[in-house]
Amino acid sequence: MRISRRAEGIAPFYAMEFARNAAELEEQGHHVVKLNIGEPDFGPPPAVLAAAREVSDGRPLAYTGALGLPELRIAIADFYGRHFGADVDPRRVAVTSGASAALLMTCAALIDPGDGVLIGDPSYPCNRQFTHAFGAQVSLIETSAEARFQLTTDDVERAWTDTTRGVIVATPSNPTGTSMPYDELVALTDLVAARGGWTIVDEIYLGLSDPGPDGRAPRSILAADTPGTVGVVERLAQNFYVCPPTPSQYAALACFTPESLAVAEDNRREFARRRHLVIDGLARIGLDVPVVPDGAFYVYVDVSSTGLTAAEFCDRALREAHVALTPGKDFGLAGADRFVRLSYAASTEDLALAVDRLGAFVGVRSGGDAESA
Repeated sequence: MRISRRAEGIAPFYAMEFARNAAELEEQGHHVVKLNIGEPDFGPPPAVLAAAREVSDGRPLAYTGALGLPELRIAIADFYGRHFGADVDPRRVAVTSGASAALLMTCAALIDPGDGVLIGDPSYPCNRQFTHAFGAQVSLIETSAEARFQLTTDDVERAWTDTTRGVIVATPSNPTGTSMPYDELVALTDLVAARGGWTIVDEIYLGLSDPGPDGRAPRSILAADTPGTVGVVERLAQNFYVCPPTPSQYAALACFTPESLAVAEDNRREFARRRHLVIDGLARIGLDVPVVPDGAFYVYVDVSSTGLTAAEFCDRALREAHVALTPGKDFGLAGADRFVRLSYAASTEDLALAVDRLGAFVGVRSGGDAESA
């Protein structure tokens, strides 16, 4: 059987490779602290779990419309208005089978083979794979710590060519946990629109953003941008997967109750506390974080001071310290040998243990004297 060139060309997602290796160590009886995957240790709010159980009582669960339950689309639009400053018509909301499905369908709606797409480096690898799947020619644009590892309008202007059709940005970003200043994001989307292009803005972690310097809550680009692709997305959804899973949609309605939103806000504050624990701990053991994150639950750590490449650091940290991390090669080319992604979605206890284990691994003791790595 011949495999498609598209499938043959897809690189492994190394975060998942390290998850497999960590599982093998656990099968051998080792305790592994898994900081390679952005998977929070707490589950959905209680009301959401209760709603999921309620719809599992044997009632018929027929297909919904391809764009989702009308009441869920209204709840999402209302949430964006109250929390992210965006006046969104519910008719423009498409419920999908996760953020990856949304990105995949958006790429299907916008990309033709040969289209040029600009993406920052580092960035989430699956976004690149989505664009490649539809024949895009991806240009990775190196970003800097000075720009918080985010694309700038100057970056896009310099990289734009006659074949460029669009730009993909994520704010806050995976793997860096850093956000693009809102005014810069608006300026970037305006620049791209003026050139007849499109911008996909991945806001999956927007709800985990810190308030701005002025104390203002994070804003969605939808407050300034009004794309009109929902009709195309509906046709794609009808053909790709008919509709999102019906039980999940009914359970999702419970996400927007005051009780569930209060739980989510508590979780956001807990992530902020965990971030401080990790940043302080990494500084104590002598590992550099060039840009402190302001959202999501990731830290991009420079391990070059250890004399190891990022891949070597991750391999040895897993084997010797039993801490699973993700090497920078997952996220692009720039700094791939220097940077490691750490997810602080794990429990406080596991995070503290991981920092201690990594401290011993890099040869740093509590007195602050660095030994040979």
